[in-house]
Amino acid sequence: MPTMSQPSHIRSPGRSPGRTTADALPFVKMHGLGNDFVVLDLRSFEVGEQPRIDAGAARAIADRRQGVGCDQLIALEQPHDEDADIFMRIINADGGEVGACGNATRCVAHLLFEELARDRAVIETQAGLLSAHRSGDDQVCVDMGLARTGWQDLPLARETDTLDLPLVAGPLDHGVGVNMGNPHAVFFVDRAEDVDLAAWGPKLEHDRLFPERANISVAQIIGPKTIRSRTWERGVGITQACGSGACAVAVAAARRDLTPRTVTVRLDGGDLEINWREDGHVEMTGPVATSFSGTLNRDLALDRGS
Repeated sequence: MPTMSQPSHIRSPGRSPGRTTADALPFVKMHGLGNDFVVLDLRSFEVGEQPRIDAGAARAIADRRQGVGCDQLIALEQPHDEDADIFMRIINADGGEVGACGNATRCVAHLLFEELARDRAVIETQAGLLSAHRSGDDQVCVDMGLARTGWQDLPLARETDTLDLPLVAGPLDHGVGVNMGNPHAVFFVDRAEDVDLAAWGPKLEHDRLFPERANISVAQIIGPKTIRSRTWERGVGITQACGSGACAVAVAAARRDLTPRTVTVRLDGGDLEINWREDGHVEMTGPVATSFSGTLNRDLALDRGS
């Protein structure tokens, strides 16, 4: 089991005194509006000594009874791109690796601000380079990149109008497809709380139209510039907050001419400010928080088989 301690301040998990080993792998537990992460810093390992965080190890660490518990495991590695400060690997609670996570990007950016003593950072992900800057006390703004709306971009299994997805699941139909580094389908409803997302989310996530599965959001327009949203996240389930999902909801609402391009998206865990810029990039601003830090035992940290 992990040992845990309450940190006095936010700091990078791999920068404590002494050399990190697989027998004592430090972590920091963080969250963005309740979307929670176990952050592992693997940059300090010698070549050939870095532990392999495979699907089995990720599931063990993410387990909320026998592990630390999280929606996603975040592994920090040396960047491949010379313009990046760090590479962020994102593994869902089910062990599947994904390309983007907005809330995790904000959390990692906050760690980098503290480590590098500056207010800007560039984070490399499988979805590309994401720039971030400090936007206030414990507030981070991330450029999530281009919102892609072509059917090949999501991707979809066949040519389809992404403004009117041919899907029906209970009260959900006529969704909007958006790729924010990962595939999203957004369904506008009269009241988000009334939708049984636990029933319809997994059905739509695994629909044959989505060869890489999809994140499923229900969205309710509650004001001229405010959207209420809930998300079923692929490989995780219902989350308190999905950052890329909030971006997808904002883009979908603007594409449907339901809202302007700058909105507040109200999630179960709190609010995110989303700006779909005229150049196609989507900016997301919101809070980050550190819950605790600790050390993973070898039996959790090492390759456990898929």
